[in-house]
Amino acid sequence: MSPSDDSLRYVVIDGAYRVHTEASAYLAALRALDRSPNTERVYASRIALFLSYCGRFGFDWQKIQFSDLARFLRWLVAEPLPPRRPSSPTRFRSAGTANAVMTSVCEFLRFAAAHGWVSSELIPRLSHRKDLRYLPGHDSGEMGQFASIRAKSLKLTAPVPEIEFLTARQVDELIAAAARTRDRFLITLMALTGIRVGEALGLRREDLHLLPRGALVGCSTDGPHIHVRRRCNANGALAKSRYPRSIPVVNDLVGLYAQYQHERFAVAGAMESDLVFVNLYHEPIGDGMRYGNVRSLFARLSAAAGFTARPHMLRHTAATRWIENGVPRDVVQDLLGHVSSVSMDPYLHPPETAKRAAVERVAARLEGYD
Repeated sequence: MSPSDDSLRYVVIDGAYRVHTEASAYLAALRALDRSPNTERVYASRIALFLSYCGRFGFDWQKIQFSDLARFLRWLVAEPLPPRRPSSPTRFRSAGTANAVMTSVCEFLRFAAAHGWVSSELIPRLSHRKDLRYLPGHDSGEMGQFASIRAKSLKLTAPVPEIEFLTARQVDELIAAAARTRDRFLITLMALTGIRVGEALGLRREDLHLLPRGALVGCSTDGPHIHVRRRCNANGALAKSRYPRSIPVVNDLVGLYAQYQHERFAVAGAMESDLVFVNLYHEPIGDGMRYGNVRSLFARLSAAAGFTARPHMLRHTAATRWIENGVPRDVVQDLLGHVSSVSMDPYLHPPETAKRAAVERVAARLEGYD
């Protein structure tokens, strides 16, 4: 915890609690690039895993070879994960998870090579030229600059992960399982607006414009809506997109926020922070909720509801509902805060009802030939 602003900062340490200088310098560089604390945490754990592997099998990470990295990639999927409980079945990392770990390690090694800690001869081997079969915009460019890319050399074949989302009934069950108004408001807000958990935890009361006319609060946008802005927050929450956006909300959400404000007002010291989501039930009262608080909340709600629910699934749920209800792609892209239209591709899957209707329609025509 930073002594100046209580923000989260991550370092990598060894078994004797000695700070790993180079890995921690890389994490500091991520902070300087305005990466979120959640991104920093993930990269820290992956780099620590790589360094632990090197120590366990006698590799000097600063002299690591391409063949050593290939063995590390295979080890990632072959090594059993620690059991969650003594009776738990053996678990292994998926190929997709191993690829994500390797991506983080390669970025760390590129950083280390730039500082002279790792031989620069290794870096060109981490990627290779790949000619594109489908060109961006169907145009290779005047000099053919879009005809190829640099692809990862160390990568396992992994299935494309499906977008995980919740049904309307599951969202209702999740909300019903939440005993507190604050938690019900958080779930409903994320499910209706598609905002990321970092964006939700970074909301401030000034970002919620819930009156019919925006001019009443000095805003040019009419109707109830929220503003998503990228800021540094004491709770470590950070909006991923650097571009601010506004998202309309419905009156039911406005009413739920009023209930949450009533609940919050009854807790001494909870109204001092300008953050929307604060601790009401444990110390430090009034401080902004952190990522860990939300992860624990969803773990409890998942157990109570009887199905898996993670915060990001609510974002996928909102996007899927918009697409299924015919909302134009560019509108959904703006609501989600995606800069590139390519980021929309995973959401453009046909609903199960449409696929079943197509099969039944063709089957009905075939029956006429019997």
